[in-house]
Amino acid sequence: MTIQRFDTGPRMSQVVVHGNTVYLAGVVANTTKGENITKQTQEILSIIDGHLKKAGTDKSKLLSANIYITDMKNFAEMNAAWDAWVSPGNTPARATVEARLAAPQYLVEIMVTAAK
Repeated sequence: MTIQRFDTGPRMSQVVVHGNTVYLAGVVANTTKGENITKQTQEILSIIDGHLKKAGTDKSKLLSANIYITDMKNFAEMNAAWDAWVSPGNTPARATVEARLAAPQYLVEIMVTAAK
């Protein structure tokens, strides 16, 4: 089976496709970093939509999601943005954990796996 990689850099690829499975690296906010978790989550989910499209799939085919937030007090706000975005009836297996992220302006990071 071939492996396709998109947006590849010296350290990692943003998207890796192997067979009919699409793996995304953790995604953080670009333009909304430092803003509230709702805005960051919305931007991240938009970026994820773009990555999935590039790989030939979409959010209705999500298999799993790992969400990292810096403070569980923001859990409900992040969930509101997630719930507005996720494909009804096609919700993935998901874990959400509190973690310190790479830089203090990031409040959330999301990593997903999808089928093609």
